[in-house]
Amino acid sequence: MKYIFLAVCLLFNVCVGWATKPQFSTAGFYELDYSGRKVYNMNPAWRFLKADAADAWKVDYDDSEWEMVSLPHGLEYLPMEASGCVNYQGIAWYRKHFSVDPQLEGKRVFLHFEAIMGKSKVWVNGKLLKEHFGGFLPAVVDVTDALNWNGENMVAVLADNSNDPMYPPGKPQETLDFSYFGGIYRDCFLVAHNNVHITDPNYENEIAGGGLFVAYNNVSEERADLSLKLHLRNQTTKSFKGKVNYLLQDRDGNKVKNLSQRIAIVAGKDIAQSTILKLKNPQLWSPENPYLYWLTVIIKDASGKVVDGYKKRIGVRSLEFKGKDGFWLNGKPYPSPLIGANRHQDFAVIGNALSNNIHWRDAKKLRDVGMKVIRNAHYPQDPSFMDACDELGLFVIVNTPGWQFWNNAPIFQERVFSDIRNMVRRDRNHPSVWMWEPILNETHYPADFAKNVKNIVHEEYPYPYCYTACDAGAKGKEHFPILFTHPQTGVPGWGVKKMEDTITYFTREWGDNVDNWNSHNSPSRVYRDWGEEPMLVQANHYANPTYKFTCYETLFHTARHHMGGTLWHAFDHQRGYHPDPFYGGLMDAFRQPKYSYHMFMAQRSPQHSNLLAETGPVIFIAHEMTPFSPKDVTVFSNCDEVRLTVFKGGKQYTNKKDKERKGMPSPVIVFEDVYDVMQDKAMTRAGKEGDVYMLAEGIINGKVVTTHKRIPARRLTKIMLQIDNNGVDLVADGSDFVTVIATMTDRNGNIKRLNNDQIRFKVSGEGGILGENSGFVNPRPIEWGTAPLLVQSSLKAGKITVYAEVILKGSQKAVSGEITFESVTPKQPLIYDLEEAKVLGTASENSHVNLRNSALEKKIEQLQQELNSMKLKEVEKQQSDFEN
Repeated sequence: MKYIFLAVCLLFNVCVGWATKPQFSTAGFYELDYSGRKVYNMNPAWRFLKADAADAWKVDYDDSEWEMVSLPHGLEYLPMEASGCVNYQGIAWYRKHFSVDPQLEGKRVFLHFEAIMGKSKVWVNGKLLKEHFGGFLPAVVDVTDALNWNGENMVAVLADNSNDPMYPPGKPQETLDFSYFGGIYRDCFLVAHNNVHITDPNYENEIAGGGLFVAYNNVSEERADLSLKLHLRNQTTKSFKGKVNYLLQDRDGNKVKNLSQRIAIVAGKDIAQSTILKLKNPQLWSPENPYLYWLTVIIKDASGKVVDGYKKRIGVRSLEFKGKDGFWLNGKPYPSPLIGANRHQDFAVIGNALSNNIHWRDAKKLRDVGMKVIRNAHYPQDPSFMDACDELGLFVIVNTPGWQFWNNAPIFQERVFSDIRNMVRRDRNHPSVWMWEPILNETHYPADFAKNVKNIVHEEYPYPYCYTACDAGAKGKEHFPILFTHPQTGVPGWGVKKMEDTITYFTREWGDNVDNWNSHNSPSRVYRDWGEEPMLVQANHYANPTYKFTCYETLFHTARHHMGGTLWHAFDHQRGYHPDPFYGGLMDAFRQPKYSYHMFMAQRSPQHSNLLAETGPVIFIAHEMTPFSPKDVTVFSNCDEVRLTVFKGGKQYTNKKDKERKGMPSPVIVFEDVYDVMQDKAMTRAGKEGDVYMLAEGIINGKVVTTHKRIPARRLTKIMLQIDNNGVDLVADGSDFVTVIATMTDRNGNIKRLNNDQIRFKVSGEGGILGENSGFVNPRPIEWGTAPLLVQSSLKAGKITVYAEVILKGSQKAVSGEITFESVTPKQPLIYDLEEAKVLGTASENSHVNLRNSALEKKIEQLQQELNSMKLKEVEKQQSDFEN
């Protein structure tokens, strides 16, 4: 038998201090190290085959030639232009060999797959234990009776992402606006607990039940009633008597409230126990103050021994949608429209197979720009993204899978209903849930379907502050308190003619403006590499275009009936039915910002707060000072006043915000006809190159509170590397990854946007290049001054060095760049086969040697460039003398 490795690290014990790093739930809870409940990370070291294999479920099947991968895994690496159904669709297989900790024998053991795309089957040691339909919700498998406690175990998973109209979304990918990227693309955990235990809501088929359900009533600044409903199961042969203890702690770990109840469970039976925890003077959750409590639930037997338990993070808040009076939060009218964006879950190169840290960084980037609501288009997204929204202060519209497709077959409708029940069961405890969208997006479904899905949500969430929404033009709309539409000030013909006093309205998608639904040309769709003018067009289109259209401006001219809207879309993403990716994101698929990102950021409040996201004053010059840059200079700022200086000693221009003006908080500022590249030339030739710059100063209450300086890039001299990680450490679990960005700059670090070099990367240490052998990841072309690279961790914490150089070397080429950072030990134990995992090893002696040589070469490059610089001074003098 192969030696089985269990990573040596402390079990995850939640720190209840005010976190500065993200914290993620596992299988819907946070583990306690004294509860008898243990969670193991099953992501590393799976054998993978992108094809069908008839007997791959059998224990003795030979998978030694299969590729070795770690989860999350998305079948393949994809180029930037991966739309138009270039991705694989069909059957794929995964197999994992492992042993179970002998201390777990006698416990109940579950495999918890957060998602497997498409149709899936799960075997353990040759026994088929689960068949699952749908790619966006958990597949939970009780593997207790199938495990081998004295040797190796084998789990086999068939994942099929091919078109199938019998489960939602149902629409063939070639006619779908997103892609069915495949595989086991979210986390897999092994969860073990005692036979008397808190159940899993996505495993139990209990209406409004399973696990721990926390709901709220009578919420105000003075009080709040917490409804606690707990589902327990006794899978022993004896009756159980004991207590359930609840402990509520503030975010600093201080006890706020506790209570206990006696429980009795007959052998082989289950119970649902409910109670009310009354809280005085609660800290209320809101986007501005996303306060999270820790709620611990502990089950003790009659002797006081702990038999099960875990923690939840909860946020106390009330939601009310009051028709003409708009949206009320925590008993008060919300003061402004809620603006946000839709989010698809795919990322450059890896499709949907994002690590938890990447989901958190996505949420962080969107909260940084002041967004307060995200629509999960068009399916439930990763649990870690929901955790991030709780922590960062983002409301979420939770969608059931669906897009422009209906099937009259009864099984399709039944599976839609199942998805709705399970998405509510999974996400019901998140304070970030703003509303549920149980209908099928943009679909002509029967009227009775609309009524049924609305009722299902309320069956699963039979407490206050539960709301559902659908399109204003859909059948069955009369059953919903919230309707999606464009505002009457926005797109002509797309808004409701008359707002009903009992209905509240919201724009689920705004911003896109195609010429037709075949070509898809739109001023919103801009590839970042197209440069300044296209990105300025996009930013102005989203802000306040000259034509009538739903934009940031129009969403601030609505009555309280209309609560705001979510942009289509936050990030560039791949599509099935169109050859082009959707380029309308505020950021590209690597999450590099476009000018629109900074325009959105300028709409946030200039006041600093204690959010984990960025807050405070903003100023950004959307101008690169190249020979092709416009004469007009655009500035985005949330300050009261902006002062722009063009060249040292040059003219100053001032723009003061009209505080009486209605509309978007910070209109785009354009200083007309103030930049002349010929003036740059004249000053540089006169030896005043240091005087060539633009300085924007943001002023509040007469004081300069923020500045942004632009200096034109001169001669390209070097490659600079930076890590785009939002301050979050790379985790050494073989799954996490981070974006490293190579930037072409001049001697002073100014970005050389106009450059077409190709960059080759090398990585040394405890990490590797995601997609290294794909043929399109490395080398990478420079686009708009940068080239991003995805670096994945190994299974060992340690230093990682990334080195970047131009492909075609020469004495006058840019000096190579290098950066070193470290990965950290994971908080959960990892289960994998040590011998097989060696195949996953990303560090090699050769890579270390190459980098050591490259460091020497880099020094030579630098010395050579200094020598060349001296020589070039003579060339410059010769050319100047000739001109004169």
